[in-house]
Amino acid sequence: MSIGWKRAAGGLGAAALGAIATVAVMSGSGHGGHGGAPDPAATGAIVRSYILDHPEIIPEAMGRLQDQQTAQAIAANRAQIEAPFAGAFAGNPKGDVTLVEYFDYACGYCRQSVADVDRLVASDPKLRVVYKELPVLDGAISDRAAQISLVAAKAGKFGAYHHAVYNGTGPLSDARMDAAAKAVGVDTAGLDSADIVNEINANLTTGKSLHMSGTPTFVVGDQLLSGAVGYDALKEAVDKARAAKTA
Repeated sequence: MSIGWKRAAGGLGAAALGAIATVAVMSGSGHGGHGGAPDPAATGAIVRSYILDHPEIIPEAMGRLQDQQTAQAIAANRAQIEAPFAGAFAGNPKGDVTLVEYFDYACGYCRQSVADVDRLVASDPKLRVVYKELPVLDGAISDRAAQISLVAAKAGKFGAYHHAVYNGTGPLSDARMDAAAKAVGVDTAGLDSADIVNEINANLTTGKSLHMSGTPTFVVGDQLLSGAVGYDALKEAVDKARAAKTA
């Protein structure tokens, strides 16, 4: 499941400590400083004492900073993230909220999430779901499944192929992909066309930019959810994104 793109925690920790130090400096400047520069030793003592008394603020501050950085990265890449490749989407094409799923056909957790996403689409007429190929788990097998999927999207048969592959039995294989393509009437020629290669490469680049740690990864609004989080968590994220639009 892991891609190996996890964010280094050291930078986050340093930033969190920096924020605490800033607060300490501001506090220290109002006590005996008479408007002058704060005493570094006093500031250090304040920071150390506060952290020792409240160690729970470190993960809290790191989490908040990570959320802020994720939101910024999503905003910077939103156009590419939310733009479907041809017909690789479900639900309302003009929905007020877009849920994006980055997935790999070789991923069991992605297969587990199919029913949750289908249920969400069925229960929310204002939702658009965009599917993004992220073939990272099983080399050439994942690559070929993604390529056929994008060919299916160009033919207006993405949903049929998507479900046919995941409804197949056994591990992902060329035989399973070909059977799914044949069942829904998808021609497997043209897998290496420039638009398909560019789409997959763009998704991989975005995955790295957002520090995705595996599949599935869902993006909705300014939120990023990793793993098979389930229907309730997805619905909550959609509701939160919708509320943010109307706030």
